[in-house]
Amino acid sequence: MSDWYQSYPENVPHSITHLPGITCIADRLKKTCERFGDAPAITCMGATISYRQLDRLSDRFANYLQNHAKLKKGDRIAIMLPNIMQFPIAFMAAQKLGLVCVSTNPLYTPREMEHQFKNSESTAIVILDLFLDKLEKIIGKTSIKTVISAGIGDQLPLWKGVLLKNVLRAKGLIPKHGLPVQTFKRAVALGASGGFTAPKMAFSDLAILQYTGGTTGLSKGAMLTQENILSNMAQINSWAEGKIHEGDENVLTALPLYHIFALSVNFLTFLSMGCHMFLVPKPIPIKNTIKMFKKYKLNVVTGVNTLFNAMNHDQEFKRLAPKTVKIALAGGMALQDSVSKEFQKITGIPITEGFGLTEASPVTHCNPLFVPCREGSCGLPLPSTFAKVVDDEGKETAHGEVGELIIKGPQVMKGYWNCPEETAKTIRDGWLWTGDIAKRDADGFFYIVDRKKDMILVSGFNVYPNEVEEVLASHPKVLEAAVIGITNPKSGESVKAFVVKKDQSLTEEELRRYCEENLTNYKRPRAYEFRTELPKTNVGKILRRELRPDTPNKN
Repeated sequence: MSDWYQSYPENVPHSITHLPGITCIADRLKKTCERFGDAPAITCMGATISYRQLDRLSDRFANYLQNHAKLKKGDRIAIMLPNIMQFPIAFMAAQKLGLVCVSTNPLYTPREMEHQFKNSESTAIVILDLFLDKLEKIIGKTSIKTVISAGIGDQLPLWKGVLLKNVLRAKGLIPKHGLPVQTFKRAVALGASGGFTAPKMAFSDLAILQYTGGTTGLSKGAMLTQENILSNMAQINSWAEGKIHEGDENVLTALPLYHIFALSVNFLTFLSMGCHMFLVPKPIPIKNTIKMFKKYKLNVVTGVNTLFNAMNHDQEFKRLAPKTVKIALAGGMALQDSVSKEFQKITGIPITEGFGLTEASPVTHCNPLFVPCREGSCGLPLPSTFAKVVDDEGKETAHGEVGELIIKGPQVMKGYWNCPEETAKTIRDGWLWTGDIAKRDADGFFYIVDRKKDMILVSGFNVYPNEVEEVLASHPKVLEAAVIGITNPKSGESVKAFVVKKDQSLTEEELRRYCEENLTNYKRPRAYEFRTELPKTNVGKILRRELRPDTPNKN
């Protein structure tokens, strides 16, 4: 089952070992801050703090949370912030107290906020001041008693912060509200007096409630323990050994920290290695991300396919052709071959694809960093991770045959918060059933074919949207593409394509001819619709479900 070890780089161990004396995330980060001291830890909007300052600021905020807000170990605290300095400070402070962090998308609607806060039973929240009016609408239906308001410019020099706040007020972006609120800056100031008492922590303690649609149903909170997160940090660290040099890398963090990919990889793992994290509060429009390459010598870049695609099509990025980048990591959605090749053409390096999911903290697979990527593969299972492709009865399939990917390892979640039935469906005999259709080759490399629920059935034949989208995206006049299944009286379902043009001269007939050359008949789209943009999550994943006929059209 674990014959993928034959394909491991020589320097990567088959299993992980934890650092002695480390039982929680807070201990790991504390040791990192002590080790790297005055080295730069985080830069955001031109402001930089060192590891020592990060430790001190999080200590002060922890003091406030414990002695003023009266929070205790096990309490849930929601963090509803974009990529600004207060996020890592608040997260680290919460971990020092044994609080459970509930990462929340800042662009959630009041309805989505209400569901997450009620379900998690959060009693405190750190929220961007731009969204306090949304919180006011639903806070009475939740258990939240402590509201801490953070401003985008809080960590900037005083005059810059005041100027920015005045500009935002003038534009009407800071809403009026009637909530009793403590500001983040005032909370840190109050926490400067005295200290806090760190609770006794264990591997089994809950660290994060990370909400996800999961493999089925409504949004659920994946219970990620201290061991889950520390294990994934150790796995990623082992995989990057010799490629990521401790204390010597500049990491672009355009993916939002409230997403588990950026939280575990960019923040917790790379920061624990002494890297310098550069936060991008608003990566789209893409010029906000591109200017980071102009200002800083960035070595490591993480992103999803749509972010890399947007960079590839930016003329300034092509002109800069940054040669300092030595690692580009993709996850979160399928990496299209055309996007990877174009990125390598511009920068000189390929994009290394990995795979993970919220329920696994999140990384389970990655291509080796020392050799060219195997085209179309999400890589090998990480150390201490086991994976199989199985049929509907749970029997392992032969190499090259498709089935559902199931995973076992120390990074797999404890279960879904207050959802024992969903947990039982998703974790069976210790194996996490991912809901992803995959295959593997004889060398142990895995290939994600598509999501099980997105598969299209045409006259009894399986059509995987990723494959069709890959073909469409490779057309030189196509910027982005997505496909779904629609009802067809003859074949049950047929394929419909949604396309964003790169070249406005593109016609439907051109796409039909192109698909005839590259796809067998039943896989070809029978209907096309041109859009100016495709619906996406804040991370950049294309939302196929919003393109389906039974979903209200947002365009």
